[in-house]
Amino acid sequence: MGVPAIVTAGDRGAARAVYGESKVFLEVEGRALVSRVVAVLQAVPEVSEVWVVGNAERLEEIFGRNGLRAELTKPLHIIEQHRNLYENCWEAFIRALPGAGPEGREPGEADLDAQVLFLSGDLPFATPQEISAFIRDGQALDCDYALGLVAEPALEPFTTGKPGQPVLDVAYFNLREARLRQNNLHIAKPLRMGHRHYIEEMYEHRHMRKFGNMFAIALRLVFQKGGFVVALFYFLMHLGGLADRKGYRGLADWMRRAVTLAHTERVLSRILDTRFRFLVTEVGGCAIDVDTEADYDAVRARFEEWSQQQDRRAAELVGPLPLPAEAARTPEQGSVAGGESAAATKKKEAASQQGAPASREKEA
Repeated sequence: MGVPAIVTAGDRGAARAVYGESKVFLEVEGRALVSRVVAVLQAVPEVSEVWVVGNAERLEEIFGRNGLRAELTKPLHIIEQHRNLYENCWEAFIRALPGAGPEGREPGEADLDAQVLFLSGDLPFATPQEISAFIRDGQALDCDYALGLVAEPALEPFTTGKPGQPVLDVAYFNLREARLRQNNLHIAKPLRMGHRHYIEEMYEHRHMRKFGNMFAIALRLVFQKGGFVVALFYFLMHLGGLADRKGYRGLADWMRRAVTLAHTERVLSRILDTRFRFLVTEVGGCAIDVDTEADYDAVRARFEEWSQQQDRRAAELVGPLPLPAEAARTPEQGSVAGGESAAATKKKEAASQQGAPASREKEA
């Protein structure tokens, strides 16, 4: 059975505008970013249908332009946005439930394990292979909510360039295992998340750069969501990120020694009251979104180069997309949080069969 994909394309709440425009409607080579994401999802065999939540009138206009709807091979549903990200996700979810009408329906016990893919609508370099592998590996994890991460080396093409070429300023989580960036892919069973409404607060403060903001969130964690240890851990993780962005790399590296993937999973499981896991992926394109004018300028300037690089990388690391029948089956092995991805495992198995030692994968 396929997974519904919910594309968040709202411009209210904590959403940012770029050049005065909602990010998802920014155009690259004549096509809005949100339409690129929807087009990519058409080739993901695990995705059964696509829901886009945002400014419905503008979305209808975008998908009615130049015959874009004629390219669709999966059902496309457009929903008017609500007040914030959490409400947008929830309203799309209850409409995606089996047998739901245009306004959705009240979830029941039979829906507890209903699973959906959430992703952003401003991902210019998403590939079908990356999303397909994420869904398959996420379904193999013993959890109710998996968030994708990608390690720093996978994003080097976006952060480096020849003299005069624009590059992206990428922020990372500084963890003991590696410097990692979230890749905008989430696979979840919303009804298994006891405190799912906390995701909105985490989203609103995802760009925390001020000490005062971090301290205020830490205090709320002390009194509301898990106690002093959780608050200290959260504060330390974000303080390390702030030190990294300010150029104090040595200090950031020292702080991250206390912040591991496994510990972070336990903290987030406690805050969200769910079984949370990280899923480290390898391709990288989905980790690139458009948050600033500088991001948008760089994406437009190097779009063809970076797109081709991601297509090659996805084909090399993931290989051909599975057939729809294969995609419907849960894989026997997948990525494990804090461990290797499925692609890395396959490489080692192949090397072992050939009698040669497997090359060591980059830390992820």
